[in-house]
Amino acid sequence: MALVVFLTRPDKKSADTSGSDSTGPELLLQPAAAAGTAPFTQSTAKDSSEPASASPMPSLLSSGTDGTSTADGSAPGLYGGTLKVSSCDVERQIDFLTGDAAKAKAFAGVEGIEPSEIPAYLRSLTPVQLRMDTSVTNHGFKDGKATAFQSVLQTGTAVLVGDRGEPRVRCACGNPLQSPAPAQNAKTTGQAWPSYDPAKVVTVADAKKDVDAFVLYDAQTDQWFKRPRGDTGATDTLTNRPGSVTSTPPTTTHSATPSPHSSTTTHSPSPTPTHSPSTTPTPTPTPTTTAPTTSAPAPEPLTS
Repeated sequence: MALVVFLTRPDKKSADTSGSDSTGPELLLQPAAAAGTAPFTQSTAKDSSEPASASPMPSLLSSGTDGTSTADGSAPGLYGGTLKVSSCDVERQIDFLTGDAAKAKAFAGVEGIEPSEIPAYLRSLTPVQLRMDTSVTNHGFKDGKATAFQSVLQTGTAVLVGDRGEPRVRCACGNPLQSPAPAQNAKTTGQAWPSYDPAKVVTVADAKKDVDAFVLYDAQTDQWFKRPRGDTGATDTLTNRPGSVTSTPPTTTHSATPSPHSSTTTHSPSPTPTHSPSTTPTPTPTPTTTAPTTSAPAPEPLTS
């Protein structure tokens, strides 16, 4: 009996950088505009292009003991977008999900809500674009239910984020998202992009409290703006670059040693007060009030 062994050559466009065997966990790389397999809905992304900008400031990130990098969901500059433009069509996303009862039930189950709450829930999220390759737990829709898998979303991916900045929906496929599970030594699959670097992938951690407004970066105009939580861009307002200094008066430093070319002001010691001999003030005379004198009437002349 002959043993036949089939050898396959990996696709040059696919990624397998982990070196692990096929029985381990898998990590799917998803380009920004790719729908992927078994998407929940059609794409509702309005903009899923990779921003032509540098990565966010390193101060946004903290490193874990396992070498992973974590960004706070409220960090200014973590996300980007276009001023006054939503990266995702939220109303269309609502229509797609509520139009299919099975998908609505599966989606709601992942997000921890009731199917009837989907419209209000999606409208409470904020459309943004990723500015860093981001690790998530993704969910496809297959055989009437949600199927979880670990995924890395490319920079530029349009997502809807929750109250505390965590990615909740991938707009290119309508998939619900959750925080990633540990995926050490995972086999990397899918289509890698030129800038992909496993060491630069980040995880977004929930902020400690709800975010009032997200500070986003517009790579097309090199501007920064604020987008209120749950807003789709209508009330965006420009803001300063995070960490920039605005209109601070210069600080004047006084040197202890005067310059030979500068005018020197000599301060004379304060004069010691001289005490003159006491002068006894002349008392002011007290006005004397003289009572009016009443003269007796002159005697009448005598008549003879």
